[in-house]
Amino acid sequence: MNLNSTIIQLEQVNKQFGSKLAVNNISLKIDRGSIVAILGPNGAGKTTTIKMMLGLSRPSSGKVTVLGMPPDHKQVRERIGVMLQDVSVMDGLTVREMIRLVRSYYPAPLDADQIEALTGLEPADLNKRAEKLSGGQKRSLNFALAMAGDPDVLFFDEPTVGLDSETRRYFWAQIRQLAEQGKTVLFTTHYLQEADEAADRIILFNGGSIVADGTPDSIKGGIAKRTLSFSFSDDLSEAGSEPNKDLRSGILAQIEELPGVDRMEYRKNRCVLHTENTDSLIRLIITRQLPVREFRIETGQLDDAYATLLETMKEEH
Repeated sequence: MNLNSTIIQLEQVNKQFGSKLAVNNISLKIDRGSIVAILGPNGAGKTTTIKMMLGLSRPSSGKVTVLGMPPDHKQVRERIGVMLQDVSVMDGLTVREMIRLVRSYYPAPLDADQIEALTGLEPADLNKRAEKLSGGQKRSLNFALAMAGDPDVLFFDEPTVGLDSETRRYFWAQIRQLAEQGKTVLFTTHYLQEADEAADRIILFNGGSIVADGTPDSIKGGIAKRTLSFSFSDDLSEAGSEPNKDLRSGILAQIEELPGVDRMEYRKNRCVLHTENTDSLIRLIITRQLPVREFRIETGQLDDAYATLLETMKEEH
């Protein structure tokens, strides 16, 4: 299997629950070694799609394959790892006993020492009964157990809920290492900044369909507006009674009328322009020799793109 081979494929997949079409004609391919965030509001179809990838639900029509086989095939189940949002452990077993038990389910499990290391627990905690662990420790244990079979594909549902910032950073560092080893990771999250930073690819669901699919930067660039901000030259900058206020207001009026300015704000002593073409605006401002300085360009955040896209979808319907 080469590094660019398709690991998961959906072809014209539909899922019907009574009169409700939960998943509407979805086709996609996911490549080996990628980290994919699957996002969308509640009821968008993402959970149903993941269940079909896991073999927990069958499509009403269309085809789903994982590792070239049906998702419920025994060989597929031996090569995937899953961590669900709801953390659960077996009462009465120590962490080490749970690790030994879960390892026994797989024909070629990960080394027990490696699984123990993935828990992030101290050696003394490995002898604790699992139900005595904190919520964050249980989630870390669940991650380690998802790795027990040395899987090729990992599915995580809201993997960092309840984790502190340090543990969260450690988790994503491990995920990046796994992807570099050729493992494929799919995850859902409501932390959009996390998806922005961690994912190579984002698939956004809404109304049972895929409405955006690409790298975080391409999605932000295609949907979210950029901003161009600047401050005024020293002799026009704000100071106490705001000298030259009328002159500055006149310059702002000129800027607001420039083609391509969708919205203008004035905050923290900087003028902020919302636009789709920052380069063109900079050229116009320089050409007209407007007395401004300290240009700064910022791309919209993923949550801005997400909100804009969903709002656009609502307006279209």
